[in-house]
Amino acid sequence: MSVSRELIMRALAGVALPGGGDLVSRDLIRALTVEGGLVRFVIEAESPEAARALGPVQAAAEAAVRAVPGVETVQAVLTAHGPAAKPAAPSLKIGQHPTPQQGGPQKVSGVDRIIAVASGKGGVGKSTVSSNLAAALARQGRRVGLLDADIYGPSQPRMMGVSKRPASPDGKIIEPLQAHGVTMMSIGLMLKEDEAVIWRGPMIMGALQQLLGQVAWGKLDVLIIDLPPGTGDIQLSLAQRTQLTGALVVSTPQDVALLDARKALDMFAKLKVPVLGLIENMSTFCCPNCGHETQIFGHGGVKAEAAKLGLPFLGELPLALSVRMAGDAGTPIAATDAPEAEAYARLARGLTAGGMA
Repeated sequence: MSVSRELIMRALAGVALPGGGDLVSRDLIRALTVEGGLVRFVIEAESPEAARALGPVQAAAEAAVRAVPGVETVQAVLTAHGPAAKPAAPSLKIGQHPTPQQGGPQKVSGVDRIIAVASGKGGVGKSTVSSNLAAALARQGRRVGLLDADIYGPSQPRMMGVSKRPASPDGKIIEPLQAHGVTMMSIGLMLKEDEAVIWRGPMIMGALQQLLGQVAWGKLDVLIIDLPPGTGDIQLSLAQRTQLTGALVVSTPQDVALLDARKALDMFAKLKVPVLGLIENMSTFCCPNCGHETQIFGHGGVKAEAAKLGLPFLGELPLALSVRMAGDAGTPIAATDAPEAEAYARLARGLTAGGMA
């Protein structure tokens, strides 16, 4: 069997890193060459200190590549950036007051469709749905972007397994990061992990404007925007300033969650943003030990609500331990071949077939 770069990169993507993500999603592989059965590559850490901590990872990477059929010899080198080799940190200030905009909602350059993922309340798994939907669309060959617009509680850097500070060589345009085939950006990448955002509304709106307009998104088929819960400044600013293809509303089946989901639906109606469909998350739970299936939060409530309102029902997503563990580890379950990935793949296929993504 001939050895290809794709096979090697797939093997390296299975090598997890301390703190989440893997060698490929964290973009640490350099100078990969394949010559017959000989494979050479460099693992480039961000600093000498980080390189010293990656000794076991180098050994694991060599073992993973050596296990690829057809590989006879593996030569891996572990190195690190010097201080001058690090990407230039953005000098622009995030959180300025928004600048005036003429002519109503605007398109984002190079982006064909923009889909906002929303929920009326927190805790329904909206960010998990956003990251997995983005990864599923990318696996199906779409050019996908993911914007974490939850300014106060950004979680996508952890879920996507990225932590590198984005570069801004000119202090104006921010270069987004890549993970699992997705172009992604979050204000969480511009801050320390435990640093709180204590901003008033205008600064929040300015930050959102920058993350949409000053990021080099490139050519995208679809940009997924992970909104914060509720119906506040960010939702209002996004709808007023950006041409949205539509919104997806995520809810669990329980009545309390649906009460708040209805408020989100009413908000989008008033803002004249089409609702592309409703998604029931945490619909069922299958015990990994005995296989018994139960509906912890009830079942079918979102589907019934969609039917009552005449809106598309886009599917049920499971409550699964593997989904949570994958997100915490920095690799969305939809980016893997795990059985639980199929529910997100069906959601992505439904959006694509309907021309929404």
